[in-house]
Amino acid sequence: MTVRVVVADDHPLFREGLRSLICDSAATELAGVAADGDEAVAVTLEQRPDVVVMDLRMPGLNGVEATRRIVAALPEVAVLVLTMVEDDASIFAAMRAGARGYVLKGAEPETILRSILVVAAGEVIFGSAVATRLTQFFAVGADAAVTPFPHLTGRERDILALMATGANNRAIALRLGLTEKTVRNNVSNIFAKLHVADRAAAVARARDAGLGSVPQDRPGR
Repeated sequence: MTVRVVVADDHPLFREGLRSLICDSAATELAGVAADGDEAVAVTLEQRPDVVVMDLRMPGLNGVEATRRIVAALPEVAVLVLTMVEDDASIFAAMRAGARGYVLKGAEPETILRSILVVAAGEVIFGSAVATRLTQFFAVGADAAVTPFPHLTGRERDILALMATGANNRAIALRLGLTEKTVRNNVSNIFAKLHVADRAAAVARARDAGLGSVPQDRPGR
């Protein structure tokens, strides 16, 4: 019996590569493709595959939230995260959402195919780089990563969470009872601590970690 697979990735070349990998294997069958999180949920609900290969950073609905919705609606469907993102917060957000595997895009095609078959069989799998991070995490202790971005202050985390919802600086200031200048200063600190250049990148990191939702208004700085 072949494993039916849905591929969800917003990069056309990578998506095509996965399509070819799945179609060329006698063990797998392509059930559908999606270019964003909303499409991933819709195609999965329609096709009911065995496995969804899910990127995290996609337009609209992010991969963590798409995974959460798929698992809630179809718990028998296995989600394998295949992404470039390897920070602890994103890994744990994906697993909390119900993903059964987490593999980085630099993995060999044979590793990706084997991971698909492993999660289809009901097991859990991590790529070698992710497994190393998890080993280090548990060696240090879980307390260090209970909260996403533990190196941010409490105020910075609150601001980042609101940024991830699409709130601009004025809305954040009103919500938290701060001045806009204070919010701007904290936003700059967030950029520095997350090693990102702009708001869009910070928001992407936050959503990868399970914060926020699809933006409702245009973020500003």
